[in-house]
Amino acid sequence: MPRVSTAPSTPSARGARIGLALAGGGPLGAIYEVGALCALEESVQGLDLTRLDGYVGVSAGGFIAAGLANGITPRALCRSFIENDGPRDDLIRPTLFITPAWAEYARRLASVPGLAAQAAYGYLFRGRPAMAAIERLGRALPAGLFSHGPLEVRMRRMLQGPGRSNDFRQLQRKLVLVATDLDSGQTAPFGQPGWDHVPISQAMAASAALPGLFPPVPIDGRWYVDGALKKTLHARVLLDMGLDLVLCLNPLVPFDATHRTHRRVMGAAGPGIPRLVDGGLPVVLSQTFRTLIHSRLELGMKGYEASHPGTDILLFEPDHRDPEMFLANLFAYGQRRALAEHAYQQTRADLRSRRTALRRTLAAHGLALDEDVLDDPTRVLVKRKGRPAGRALRALKRLEEVLDDLERTLPELRRGA
Repeated sequence: MPRVSTAPSTPSARGARIGLALAGGGPLGAIYEVGALCALEESVQGLDLTRLDGYVGVSAGGFIAAGLANGITPRALCRSFIENDGPRDDLIRPTLFITPAWAEYARRLASVPGLAAQAAYGYLFRGRPAMAAIERLGRALPAGLFSHGPLEVRMRRMLQGPGRSNDFRQLQRKLVLVATDLDSGQTAPFGQPGWDHVPISQAMAASAALPGLFPPVPIDGRWYVDGALKKTLHARVLLDMGLDLVLCLNPLVPFDATHRTHRRVMGAAGPGIPRLVDGGLPVVLSQTFRTLIHSRLELGMKGYEASHPGTDILLFEPDHRDPEMFLANLFAYGQRRALAEHAYQQTRADLRSRRTALRRTLAAHGLALDEDVLDDPTRVLVKRKGRPAGRALRALKRLEEVLDDLERTLPELRRGA
C-alpha cells in the first residue's frame, strides 16, 4: 500500500525544496501517473508540479518528468496524452508506440546470408554442433519490435515549443532521465554533469527502450536500454540533492487477490479473480514481473529512509487490491480515458484514507491538503460514459477511507500515549 516514510517531519524553512521521482510501466504507467499527478496538484495547496526543484524519470516516467520540467502541467499532459486534445505538436497518439522497427528489420534481414554461410561452414567443415549454428543464426533476430523514432521525433517537437527546451542545460530546474548502458550494465543518468549534452528527447527514448520491444538506442557510440533494469525508481538522484520532500510515483504493483471483499466494496465491475493461476500465463507473468520490480522498490525505499533521514518521502501507487489496474494491459492505450480517471479517483481516495498523517508531513513543508477539493464527490478528470456510483456505494467507499485513516493513525496515538 502507498505509505509515508518514517523519516521525521521537522518544520522546514519557507520555500521547502521538493522533488518528484517517477517510475516506468509503459503507456499504462504514464496514464496512471498523469491521473495521479492531476489529483495531487489539485488536492495539495501550495504544490505546483511544474516548479519543483528536481525531477527524475525512468522509462515512461521520463516522458512525464520531461514535460513537467518544461512547464507542461499535469492537466495539459492529460489533454495531449489522454484526451488527444490541444496543440497539434503536443498530441501523443497510440501509433507512436507501435510503429514497427522497419530499419532494424532490414538491417537484420541483410545479415541473414552472411550468418547462414558462417553457420553452414562451422557445422559442415569445422565440426561445430548444430546448436552453435542455430545460435549464430539467432543474431538475425531483431533487437526490438517497435521503433522509438516516431515518439522521439514527437517529443523533440513538443519540447521545442515556446518556453520549452530539449536541452537539459537550458532548463530552469533539474531533470534526470535514467537509462542503462547495455554493454556495461551501468546506470546512465542523462541530465547529470557529463551526461547533459544529450537531447532530452533522445535520453527519454533511451530510458524507455524496454528490451525486446524497442531496439537499444545509440548515443555517442554506446547503446542504451530501459533505466528500470537497474532500479525501479532512482530516487537517490533527488535525495542526494538534499531536498526536504520527495514525491514518488510507482504505477506497477503486484495484485493481492485474497481481498475479494474489497473488490465488492469498491464497486469494481467484472468477475472476481479467486486465483491468479486461473488467468493463465499472461496473468502469472504479469504478477511475477510486478512482484520482482516492487520488491526492489521496497528495498530501495528502506535504504532511502536509512541513508537520508532528513528527507520526507511520500510514495503513491495503485492499491494492491485494485483489479482494474492489474488487469489492464501494460500497453493498453484504448482504455486510457477510463484508466486515467480511475487513477485520478484512486489517488484522491488514497489521500483521504491517510489524510491525518499527510497533514502533518505536508505542513512541515509549507503544504496543506485542500479538504474541500478532496471531499468533493463531483470532481472528475475526464468525462466518462456510464452510470455514476450511487450514494450507498459512495458512502461505503468513504467509510472505508475513514477506517483506513484511523487504522494508520492509531499506532502512532498509542506510541504517543
